[in-house]
Amino acid sequence: MSRATGAGLLIGFAADRLLGDPRRFHPVAGFGTVAGAYERLIYADNRARGVAYVVVLVGGTALVGLVLEGSARGAGHRGTAVPLCPGGQRPPLVAAARELALTAVATWAVLGGRSLEREATAVHAHLAAGDLPAARRRLTHLVGRDTAALDASEVARAVIESVAENTSDAVVAPLVWGAIAGVPGLLGYRAANTLDAMVGHHNARYERFGWASARFDDLVNLPGSRLAGVLATVLGGEAREAVRAWRRDAARHPSPNAGVVESTFAGALGIRLGGTNTYDGATGSPRVEHRAVMGAGRAPAPYDIPRATRLATRVGLGAALVAAAVAASRRSTR
Repeated sequence: MSRATGAGLLIGFAADRLLGDPRRFHPVAGFGTVAGAYERLIYADNRARGVAYVVVLVGGTALVGLVLEGSARGAGHRGTAVPLCPGGQRPPLVAAARELALTAVATWAVLGGRSLEREATAVHAHLAAGDLPAARRRLTHLVGRDTAALDASEVARAVIESVAENTSDAVVAPLVWGAIAGVPGLLGYRAANTLDAMVGHHNARYERFGWASARFDDLVNLPGSRLAGVLATVLGGEAREAVRAWRRDAARHPSPNAGVVESTFAGALGIRLGGTNTYDGATGSPRVEHRAVMGAGRAPAPYDIPRATRLATRVGLGAALVAAAVAASRRSTR
């Protein structure tokens, strides 16, 4: 790691805040296409195939990142226009500039904070206009639950839960892995998170095959969710309530990571999250989950959505600064 990596993380974070996800030719969509094709090739209803699926796709993506980063940092080649230092290495400033640019582009590609905020804001706009059916429809862009019968408070709860969890998954965690492992960490993390979204489900097809994807995603999200919880506690305005909610409620959530960020967001915002969620069943019958309540405040209201997105923005910025400082403090591996 190096100061170039730290600067690249900050620039990539800024690009996500200004631009959101790439509108065309998104690399994550391309990865999803490859992952879907490989799933059709390797699928079997057992855990061993699911483990192989994760190893090949996450390992292969991290290896691509390692090769790209090594090329940015490493020796020149015949025909290069860049004068080489003794020993065939690129001049340090050239290598640092290439590393910074590569890290910035990779960070922009893997972060999803701005797009998350846009979706949450779109749902809030429908609620503010009194168009509950439109809000329910737009909410399906954020959550997998059945939204058809949700009232305005339940729509707001679903949005805030999604904002909290995805701030950790799509902003803080990739920045953490970028600080730890540079471009391979950024790309490898996003590959793991994408596989969990694709196959890490409790249903007849993926209960065994998707087990490794779900468990590996839980593992790689542990440091990011804890940092997100700390930042939400410190930056949310109600630190004592956030700490109380974390200690009391987080472990009761079915996810070891979502419980941390949902409970701290609930405490920081003075609301309660969790409750009963209904999902469309794979066989046509709905699946109902009764989630533990996070926080001890009032029920969420539509006006809490902008409060949650502002908190998410502060958490993301805090994570970017922490990640950049950690990366800059680590000795270069060149």
